[in-house]
Amino acid sequence: MRYAVFPIAVLLAGCEPADQAIDRGYDDGYAAGYNTTCEIRSTLIAGDWDNRDYSSGYRDGYAAGASACLTERRAD
Repeated sequence: MRYAVFPIAVLLAGCEPADQAIDRGYDDGYAAGYNTTCEIRSTLIAGDWDNRDYSSGYRDGYAAGASACLTERRAD
């Protein structure tokens, strides 16, 4: 019976809760948006584009990061 549990554990190990995927996408997007807009450097991201939650978080984070850069530029 313990052999039947192993495949299930392997399948569940690859699952990520939606809120974690959104947070990870947001963080990646924020960094990429900020760094690209401020022309700081390229940014390494997870790029999990097949994950709808990651992609949604990335879009929101990118917009927030770009906006933060532009706000800082106006303050200077």
